[in-house]
Formats: sequence, structure tokens, C-alpha cells
Amino acid sequence: MPARPLILVTTDIESEGKEFGDLSISLSAKYHEAILAVGCLPLDMPVTISAEVIAECVRRCDGVLLTGGDDVESRLYTSALPPGVGRTVGVTPDGGERDLRELLVVDEVFRQRMPLLAICRGHQILNVALGGTLVADIPAQVPGALDHRRTDRRNDIAHDVRLTAGSFLATITGKQTLGVNSTHHQAVARVAPPLRAAALGSDGVVEGIELKPDAMHWLPFLVSVQFHPERLMDRYPEHATIFSAFARACSLKRK
Repeated sequence: MPARPLILVTTDIESEGKEFGDLSISLSAKYHEAILAVGCLPLDMPVTISAEVIAECVRRCDGVLLTGGDDVESRLYTSALPPGVGRTVGVTPDGGERDLRELLVVDEVFRQRMPLLAICRGHQILNVALGGTLVADIPAQVPGALDHRRTDRRNDIAHDVRLTAGSFLATITGKQTLGVNSTHHQAVARVAPPLRAAALGSDGVVEGIELKPDAMHWLPFLVSVQFHPERLMDRYPEHATIFSAFARACSLKRK
């Protein structure tokens, strides 16, 4: 039996774990369940900001998954937040090391040409890493926005998004409109130069990004979404196709 493709999974950091009162790794089991369901094997990212170690982690794997979590540090995409918005932005308990770690991961993904799937916070840090900006707080900065912080429906559809015609996301899901869950208050603002919007909410919030056609040769696979397909794929086949397509790309990389 061929070895399962190995997926490097980024993790969130909590200020205090259950065993001891120090910084601890945090990760929803849903990510592991989704990766295992499509025939791959998850490997959690070690807590490090060593460029050498991160490069080796990426090199030893067949694909990378950037996961959800706390807010991205605003200093990475703006010199100053609008008045009153700053207090809505969470502060990471590790002093921004997760941001640095994931910026290094993205750099290595492109250098080593690895398949990449980015979800929620991962979607945001990817855009920042490639030169884009973020909406720091949707309710404060997007007039007439939908309620995107529907944590009560984290495991079910909260609203629809429109997929860009001809986009990779539309191709793999076979959909023009996709029902998604929604548990965020930040979002992509200015899309990074190598990327384009692949999905938009009815309020204009960017729900998916992908490489522009003239940059698609940079990676064998890139799907980046604001929603959480790992929480929907057991009941909504179109969300399962996102992980299935990622798994196929990782299998090809392994060969």
C-alpha cells in the first residue's frame, strides 16, 4: 500500500494549556479528520520561528494546510488602524510568533512549490504574506455587511458566496454559488498582486482567493477560503471536493 501524502498543518497558540500554565498548541480535531478522510496524514507544525527548521518541515511534507485561529497582527498590513477599530483586534499570546512562523511557511511553500490549502486565518495571512491587506473588523469597516461572526452555525451554512466564473474553486466544486459557514470578523481587503478573488459574499467581502492565471505555474495547487470546509464536508459534497482536490495534488507531489 502506498504511503499516505503527508500534510503539514499549522497550529494556533493558547496562552495556557490544561497540563501546565505555559503557551500551548491548539488545533481543532476537524482538520485532522478532514485530512484523514481524503487519504492523507496530518503532521502538526512545531512551535518554532527557525527558518531552517521550517524549511525542513515543508520539504519533508507533500502539502501544507494553513488553519484558522486568532487575529493577524495589524502592523503586518497597516501602519495605523482607523479610530476605534484597534480595540476590536485580538492580541496573540505568543507576541506575534505565529504570524512570523506562517509568513516563513508561505515563503517556503512558494520556494519549494508545494500544494497549499489556506482556511480562515490562513486565508488572511496568505494574502498579507503576498502583499495584500486586511479589513481589521468587518462590522466597523464594511457598511451593510452580513453578520460574519455566526459561531452558532460554525458547523452549518450561514450565508452564500458567489464563485468567480472560471475560477479554480468554481471548477473543483462544480458550483457558481456556495453555501458557507462564517466565524470571522476580519477579512481580505486589498487582494495581493499575484492573487485574484475567487469568491465574494453578497456584501463584497472576499471569501476566496487564488493565483491569477499568469501566476498559476507558481504552485501546483492553491485554494484559499475564508470559510471552514472541514466543518461542512461530511454533509456537503461540494466542500469535500476542496479537500479531495488538495489530496490529489499532494499525491502527485509525492510521486
